[in-house]
Amino acid sequence: MYKVGITGGIGSGKSTVCRLFEQNGIAVYDSDARAKALMAEDAKLREQLVEAFGAECYNEQGLDRAYLAGRVFGDEAELQRLNGIVHPAVKADFRRWTDAQRGAYVVLESAILFESGFDAQVDTTLAVMAPMEERLRRTVERDGVDREAVRRRMEHQLSDDELHARAARTIVNLRMDYLESDVEQLHKIYCYEASL
Repeated sequence: MYKVGITGGIGSGKSTVCRLFEQNGIAVYDSDARAKALMAEDAKLREQLVEAFGAECYNEQGLDRAYLAGRVFGDEAELQRLNGIVHPAVKADFRRWTDAQRGAYVVLESAILFESGFDAQVDTTLAVMAPMEERLRRTVERDGVDREAVRRRMEHQLSDDELHARAARTIVNLRMDYLESDVEQLHKIYCYEASL
């Protein structure tokens, strides 16, 4: 199965791009949503998290994301430890999911495609980009947060220059009609590449 990894910074529109691929009948694996689900549901992963970060990782409602975020926020070693537990589980889940799919190709959506090493799980990569001001506006509107909070989050992500250098292809998300046309073209290209 041919695999396309899609990434982009906050507010770039990578989820919108993935929805457009879904409209073309392509299955999309949302790595962030699956990571959260696995942390909540997978018994082995739960056991590893409790061993590494304490029983407080979980409460009556399930995974205590606020506690876990507090443990790793600003502590690079703890964040690496968490990623070292969660990322292998997500990669294994993605492989199982891919094996069950039918179609020309599949899409892996990941905000941290390159940082996490998930790019090694796919055949090609696509970075979605947009001007900084547009990304700020979209995120403030969508999440109801202030611009400075968004800027701080952006500082922890790869820049568009870095994404452009690392991704096999890039698209700029400015207008929906252009974006739909770009995705249509990419869909044809990926169908062709998958057939080789």
